[in-house]
Amino acid sequence: MAHERWTHGNTVVYNLGYHLIWCPKYRRKVLVDKVEKRLIELLKEKADEIDIKIEKMSIMPDHVHLFVKSKPTASPHWIVQQFKGHSSRILRGEFDELRSRLPSLWTRSYYVESCGHISDATVKQYIEDQKRS
Repeated sequence: MAHERWTHGNTVVYNLGYHLIWCPKYRRKVLVDKVEKRLIELLKEKADEIDIKIEKMSIMPDHVHLFVKSKPTASPHWIVQQFKGHSSRILRGEFDELRSRLPSLWTRSYYVESCGHISDATVKQYIEDQKRS
């Protein structure tokens, strides 16, 4: 049913999804093998801790793709900060090669795009139609 895409809180109904991408420093291809497996575990752990749902995840050797769903109180910037900070601290502690090859694990930048069920054009048309009602 269509209403299953919505989450209900005490005073809010929402459907917020974000496509997030970030890279290791210098776009180094370090997210492979054991590092990749551990990164997946850490991102899932952190998502549970901060009440974020990871809908889809793809770890490439030189970047991370996540599609997440969140509460309206969790900004995309805060979500990325939580994932990058948590994973960097633990991965650099567990894998010496990440400390010796990189001054920090992640770049400061990231990409975010909001993703929803309804297109921009549909929302604009709905708002415009309200004037006629």
